[in-house]
Amino acid sequence: MNNHRAFIQITDEIANYFNFIAQAGFKEFDCSEKTIEMIDKWGKPDVVPVETLAALHAESNNCQRCNLWQNRQTIVFGDGNPHARLVFIGEAPGMDEDRQGLPFVGAAGQLLTRIIQAMKLKREDVYICNIIKCHPPQNRNPLPEEINACAPFLKRQIKAIQPDYICTLGAFATQTILQTDRQISHLRGRFHSYEGIQVMPTFHPAFLLRNPGKKRDVWEDMQKLMRMLAIET
Repeated sequence: MNNHRAFIQITDEIANYFNFIAQAGFKEFDCSEKTIEMIDKWGKPDVVPVETLAALHAESNNCQRCNLWQNRQTIVFGDGNPHARLVFIGEAPGMDEDRQGLPFVGAAGQLLTRIIQAMKLKREDVYICNIIKCHPPQNRNPLPEEINACAPFLKRQIKAIQPDYICTLGAFATQTILQTDRQISHLRGRFHSYEGIQVMPTFHPAFLLRNPGKKRDVWEDMQKLMRMLAIET
């Protein structure tokens, strides 16, 4: 008997609900496959596919977001392992990089390669890029508007790679990633954070070519990265 009464009560409640929505102006229910799929997703986190470096590179090839495109020979997008645990980020391409379309291939790049090898890694193990993708005339420093124009590409690069660690090379890369105006000498030597990624700032290889006495500082920074990467020092 109790079950019978409960059934009648539930039926009455359903009937009253249908009467209510009919009075509110609803005449029918949308039971299409698309609607059912949308309802099924309620309360579930959206899964946004991560774009690939190849797709992002293709998008950047015709970039004209700042005036640097007018004199460049090629976009210097980046190079290395698209799934690298460690990403090196420099300042801007030089003339050698502009000709070859690859980052860090000149004298500073050769020194960076030796640093990477000293870490018991290869260039193919890491990813290397710059905060801007075009060569500034006369190797001048990148301008704020140029950095801002290229920043979306850099952010999307990092998101596509999803590294565990970033090593920023020099003041411009460090200040751009960490959004600070503090000097590199005050920031290097310890880890910082960028969107949950551990960042180790250090001196740029071009600076080391002019100031070889600072190589010891950079090696100390690299040893800290090696320990985090579980590489024997």
